[in-house]
Amino acid sequence: MVGVTPGPEQGERSDGGVVRLLGAGEIRALATELGVRPTKKLGQNFVHDANTVRRIVRLAELTADDVVLEVGPGLGSLTLALLDEAAAVVAVEIDPVLADRLPATATDHAPDRTLHVVEADALRITVADLPAVPTALVANLPYNVAVPVVLHLLAELPSLRRGLVMVQSEVADRLAARPGEAAYGAPSAKLAWYADARRAGPVPRGVFWPVPGVDSALVAFERRPEPDGDRRATFAVVDAAFAQRRKGLRAALSGWAGSPAEAERRLRAAGIDPTTRGEQLDVTRFAALAATPS
Repeated sequence: MVGVTPGPEQGERSDGGVVRLLGAGEIRALATELGVRPTKKLGQNFVHDANTVRRIVRLAELTADDVVLEVGPGLGSLTLALLDEAAAVVAVEIDPVLADRLPATATDHAPDRTLHVVEADALRITVADLPAVPTALVANLPYNVAVPVVLHLLAELPSLRRGLVMVQSEVADRLAARPGEAAYGAPSAKLAWYADARRAGPVPRGVFWPVPGVDSALVAFERRPEPDGDRRATFAVVDAAFAQRRKGLRAALSGWAGSPAEAERRLRAAGIDPTTRGEQLDVTRFAALAATPS
């Protein structure tokens, strides 16, 4: 853990100083001060528009009791808006320079709020690594790791009840897609294991610095009870089904089952037509298929 800004006890709100959000000029000045140049490797595109971060926080529907997990806080533009609404923010930042500077930014712009900064890779985070138990995930996620980060955090942190993440628009389509839709695939089915997801609106390119070459969108999700069955076994079937999504499941699952005949037997045992394609099954039917005896 890199740093903690002083604040009220967890679960309490302070009536202290007003939160001042970062503007475009301050963000560039901070980057210059730190010698930071946004990199494609880390997927760094910083939000510099105050109206956008206010909109994100509003759509996240946070309460004063929420402890928010933010991944990739960067220079802190969204972090400050989150601190104004939640009991505390746990910010996970992989870049040591950015992680080291964030507590001072929070002290200057969001006095009397509670921020915990954890310098770590979000793909390796476990509950034991966090100084507070998060209830919500709100983040501007790097495009190249958005799906694995969301799935990893939902698996590792059962306390996460809901979330709102900003991702590449095509990724948002895949995460929120329903069976039968063109964008439905492995990310859709795997996220559905944990939560109900929906697109929550587009985000224009111009609110980022540097301006990305792709469109962005928000995805909201609410945790729900997991289906009956084994998650790892179910995800193995999902991966196999969508690795050859143009094929019917009898052919697509032949490697997973051991042969086309065995795939057909297990499909029929689960009440699934062997000519069905993976894009037609919801996660509960994948779980039922995974549970058939081999």
